[in-house]
Amino acid sequence: MIRKLRWKVVGITMLFVTAVLLAVLGGMYIAAKNSLQENTEQQLRQALQVGAMDSFRPGAENGTSLPCFVAEVYGNGSIHAIGSSYYQMDDSTLRHIVQQALAQNEDAGVLQEYHLRYLRQGSPMGLRIAFTDSSLEQQTLRSLMRQWLLIGIAAIAVLLVCCYFLSGLITAPVEKAWQEQRRFLSDASHELKTPLTVILSSADLLAEQTADSDGAAPYVDNIRAESRRMRALVEGMLTLSRTESGQAAQPRAAVNLSDLAMDSALRFEPVAYEAGRVLAYDIQESLTLTADGERLRQLLGILLDNAIKYAPRGSEVRLRLYRGEKTAILEVENGGEPIPPEHLPHLFERFYRADSSRSDHDSFGLGLSIAQAIAREHGGEIRCRSDVRGTVFTVTLPLK
Repeated sequence: MIRKLRWKVVGITMLFVTAVLLAVLGGMYIAAKNSLQENTEQQLRQALQVGAMDSFRPGAENGTSLPCFVAEVYGNGSIHAIGSSYYQMDDSTLRHIVQQALAQNEDAGVLQEYHLRYLRQGSPMGLRIAFTDSSLEQQTLRSLMRQWLLIGIAAIAVLLVCCYFLSGLITAPVEKAWQEQRRFLSDASHELKTPLTVILSSADLLAEQTADSDGAAPYVDNIRAESRRMRALVEGMLTLSRTESGQAAQPRAAVNLSDLAMDSALRFEPVAYEAGRVLAYDIQESLTLTADGERLRQLLGILLDNAIKYAPRGSEVRLRLYRGEKTAILEVENGGEPIPPEHLPHLFERFYRADSSRSDHDSFGLGLSIAQAIAREHGGEIRCRSDVRGTVFTVTLPLK
């Protein structure tokens, strides 16, 4: 639990940091793109100021740093180009480029086919269009993005390490409190077993001595019944505490889950019959996994007992065991009123009861918590779904 909490803190922190970093990099990219575009357009504007008869040539060494050329478009449709010798093109290519620039709706833009940025401006003779290579601009942007991405990845790696260690400091008090709480539950449950045993023994002895006394017998019976309830509660708390801490784990061995399920079904058939329910089962054979057999037997007992208790009288309780892709899937289903959706996420919490009717049974709300702990102990999971067709508890366990 603490490990999951720690990684959750790391995940949330890194998600926030990554989002901020991406926003910063995105802002830097947009700013750099706009700056490069403005710089390019400024140089194109300078090139447009050069007359056809001037000694200055656009894109020459004493002019703009970017290679560019200017196309003079006259009213009669003729085109005259001046500028850098960087561009080698024939008249047909020049005319096609100019026609594409004239076809654009904006006075400034990029011709993607030729990787040229253009800027249009009217002149007394007609129209002047300045062109320069946009691939240089894109190359600069890609170079900047590579550098920023490397810096960002390095920053995320450093922040991940820092967040992991800081999360340890943050969750340390929580882990300490959790360990102390679990230790208290285990110690308190263990210490309560002895006085409860004495109370039960004394109550049994007192019952024998007061068997002929009609006045004392009901009180003695109450003492015995409540003592047994308290002993069941203490044993449940102790089992849950040991399971969560790993103290209850026994050496693993190859276990035939099919045989365990069949034994449990046969054991609970009389229980279901006495409760006025019918227990039906469909168990696939030879499903083997590496596990603690007694713990899985306890898991099956919890689910079957729970289903029989809360199934309507005269209804059917169904147990299914079948093979998944790489798992054994165990389902225990009972009919009756569906569990409200708001209660489903809390069913496996300690002492949780979905409704007040559960208090009519000798249940403390620990059984499903123990079942979940056993499933997780074996690398599996348990979940519940409930609708008008019935309530189904599904356990998934990895096969051998």
